[in-house]
Amino acid sequence: MNQINPRKLKMSKWTAVQPRQKDKHFLITEVSFDEDGRVIDCRLEAVMSRREFSIDWRELKDEAHWRPGWR
Repeated sequence: MNQINPRKLKMSKWTAVQPRQKDKHFLITEVSFDEDGRVIDCRLEAVMSRREFSIDWRELKDEAHWRPGWR
């Protein structure tokens, strides 16, 4: 399981194990927090196509779907 600090998510790099709509490399461009400091929204941007996706940041912990960095 990938260790993730929600405060360090913004501008982090991720590689999808299975490409999403032909995109494999992503950047976290936006992270929104509530008053208690919990993540409420996380936006991924594909590096090549610039498409954006909303994602539950906890999904990034699953090594079967995501790897940290660009590989």
